[in-house]
Amino acid sequence: MAEFSEKVIVITGASEGIGRALSLALAPQKSKLVLAARNENRLDELKREIESLGGQALVTPTDITSEEACKNLVETAVSAWGSIDVLVNNAGRTMWTKLEDLKDTSIIERLIRVNYLGAAYCTYYALPYLKASKGRIAAISSVTGLTGVPTRTAYSASKHALFGFFDSLRIELIGTGVTVTMIAPDFVLSEMHRRALGSDGKPLGTSPMQEDKIMTAEACAAMIVKAIENRDRLVITSVRGKLGRWMKMVAPGAIDNLALKAIRERK
Repeated sequence: MAEFSEKVIVITGASEGIGRALSLALAPQKSKLVLAARNENRLDELKREIESLGGQALVTPTDITSEEACKNLVETAVSAWGSIDVLVNNAGRTMWTKLEDLKDTSIIERLIRVNYLGAAYCTYYALPYLKASKGRIAAISSVTGLTGVPTRTAYSASKHALFGFFDSLRIELIGTGVTVTMIAPDFVLSEMHRRALGSDGKPLGTSPMQEDKIMTAEACAAMIVKAIENRDRLVITSVRGKLGRWMKMVAPGAIDNLALKAIRERK
């Protein structure tokens, strides 16, 4: 039997990118997927694809920057299917501007709300049900959550916050049967890059990345499914990210230059 057959899995940011690819990767296992994002039309399209692959899906339009919306997401999932077995905190947004060039400082708070507070709220309200099912928590952070990256100050801060929050929670949950898996992707092909906030606080509209040079969302999703199934502690999706984690300890100046090179080359 597939590991996630009939399991109730809540995925935030499910309408596109990694969240969408992850939902489609889980669908053939006949999972019960709770799809959360703001775009209801995109979620409805995804629901139809999931059902064509043998999965079940519940569409729950959610703005995770609202604590009440996060609470409602959890309550809706439990009301529909009685439990929560896996919570995937995936929703996120990014930026592409140096701090000194910011014209709209609200970007800082907006990214913290989406990338960190939304995950914290969803986890808080889901935790009693995850403890009951001895379930799994996954948080999609980033390699920027492990090191600094230029043009990503507020984004990197929010992803560092995820590591602090979930590494602490993991210790609190020792003995409960609930596990925490952190995912640190490198650049992934996604609409997120087109929606990256520029210095004026508005979406760029076009991707600044060399999209043919970066990991696909489908490849990333396959790694995430395996990591959650194995209840892994941490998965870093690129050799560059793994190297950078160790270089930061022994040669921090070198990792600064590596991060700068990645942004300059946009891949």
